[in-house]
Amino acid sequence: MAKRKLRNILITGGCGFIGSNFIHYLFAQSEFSGRVINLDKITYAGNPENLSEINSKYHGTRYFFVKGDICNLELVRNIFHDYDIDTVVHFAAESHVDRSIIGPAEFVKTNVNGTFILLEAAREAWLEKGRPEGCLFYQISTDEVYGSLGKTGFFTEETPYCPNSPYSASKAASDHFVRAYFKTYGLPVIISNCTNNYGPYQFPEKLIPLTILNASEGKPIPIYGKGENIRDWIYVEDHCEAIWCLLNRGKIGEQYNIGGGNQQKNIVVVKMICHLLDEKIGPLPSGPRENLIIFVQDRPGHDFRYAMDISKIVRELNWRPKTDFKTGLLKTIEWYLTNQEWVKRVKSGAYKNWIEAFYKTVKHAF
Repeated sequence: MAKRKLRNILITGGCGFIGSNFIHYLFAQSEFSGRVINLDKITYAGNPENLSEINSKYHGTRYFFVKGDICNLELVRNIFHDYDIDTVVHFAAESHVDRSIIGPAEFVKTNVNGTFILLEAAREAWLEKGRPEGCLFYQISTDEVYGSLGKTGFFTEETPYCPNSPYSASKAASDHFVRAYFKTYGLPVIISNCTNNYGPYQFPEKLIPLTILNASEGKPIPIYGKGENIRDWIYVEDHCEAIWCLLNRGKIGEQYNIGGGNQQKNIVVVKMICHLLDEKIGPLPSGPRENLIIFVQDRPGHDFRYAMDISKIVRELNWRPKTDFKTGLLKTIEWYLTNQEWVKRVKSGAYKNWIEAFYKTVKHAF
């Protein structure tokens, strides 16, 4: 199919991990000459500093930042009107499973109600004005909506949804709303479900950055259960490239799985990071960083394994992940080690409170 003309893109949650990486990726594409409107509430994981270079270069011409909540219908309506939005890339979400177990209400508010507000605004701006041609609502989702796999098999786009945490349930609900707006109203949509991302700018509550920072500082590295749970990891830049391909040539109304082809046990991931840090900056005086690992009581509803069948996006768009896992880990470790000021500022805020609370609640498994 012909490439879409991407003119005025509303990116929600653009100051977060994947959102900020995608904005960097977008402005690096010579083919893209449009505008980006970044709507972000700036919660604990949102950091405008992630986009300081973009803001300095394009502010007021091709990049516009709006601090606000996707649950604010009047604000979202005004953005659609003022910036003549033709494309939505919806990243904004509460995304940490542990937090959803402790406080699920915020996940329902942001992930379900917020998505509904965006869909309503898009429906009013595009369909009621008779201009769906060239418009697109792109929902960024997760493999966690599919539930848990056993030791074999892969999730496909036809796998029934079976979420097991408040987080994944809220994302499943938002996906269903997106699909319903396509089926009921004809809103032009695409949904993609991606595996675990890692790379620069990730808030350090997630496994890989948490391990990098704790290991580099000689602090305990907590692992749920025995660390046998398996995830498929994708380097964030590869995910951004997949999003770019789908924005340009994905089929309206379709759902696409995105994966990195890097299935690893959590314990293997953590040990790899420890070994790579030992090689790069030397072991600790007390010995190898692997000795910092502590096993803690498993969390409720912890899915055993995720793995994606990505044959659809390969077949239709010829996209494949480019970054092997070790290379991606080395690049990620290097980024965190060379961006200590960013780390220091992030850790001085909400992360500090969260990590202190986390260590008070977890129990050693053995």
